[in-house]
Amino acid sequence: MDEYRAEVKELKIGQQIRDLRQGRRMTLQDLSTETELSKPLLSQIENEQVIPPLATLLRIAKALKIPLQTFFEEDDNTQKCLVVRAGDANPFHRRPMQGGAPQPYRYHSLAYGKKHKLMEPFMMEFEPHQTEQTMPVQHPGEEFLYLLEGQIELRHGDETYLIEPGDSVYWDSSEPHSLTAVGDKLARGLAVLITRN
Repeated sequence: MDEYRAEVKELKIGQQIRDLRQGRRMTLQDLSTETELSKPLLSQIENEQVIPPLATLLRIAKALKIPLQTFFEEDDNTQKCLVVRAGDANPFHRRPMQGGAPQPYRYHSLAYGKKHKLMEPFMMEFEPHQTEQTMPVQHPGEEFLYLLEGQIELRHGDETYLIEPGDSVYWDSSEPHSLTAVGDKLARGLAVLITRN
């Protein structure tokens, strides 16, 4: 976990959120009201104590009226073609919204240095042997997943789908959805997220 926390801190997402919030003259209470996230959670995120999951970042981005990719951009990067070499992707570890044990998947941004992206590509890793239910999330936009290895259960609305290596799935993320690993192997896949702000 320490290596994830260190790499996430390099992006300074918490500081970015605080700077954007203060630049808009919003209090933590204002942001809490807009996002329906608790003030203690937002404070922990701003102070880099909690690594926010994508769904939480989406809610914060929407409240701040910025694209999600703002959190992954480098200020000095204006290149039109970005190559991210093997091993250079920044890993995140998703944690539950109210603290506790880490959630069973990691997401690695595959284009974290590109400015003004219309989509967010990620490498997703899902831990096996997860007994608790992953809470469904929903947010504006669409998602795509191509599974490379392992098995994933996708719950989307009232439907449940078993996704296997070589399968791909494209869904409307405004519907409640969750992804969990099935079986004994780590599951890995390429995911693309497109938001509608």
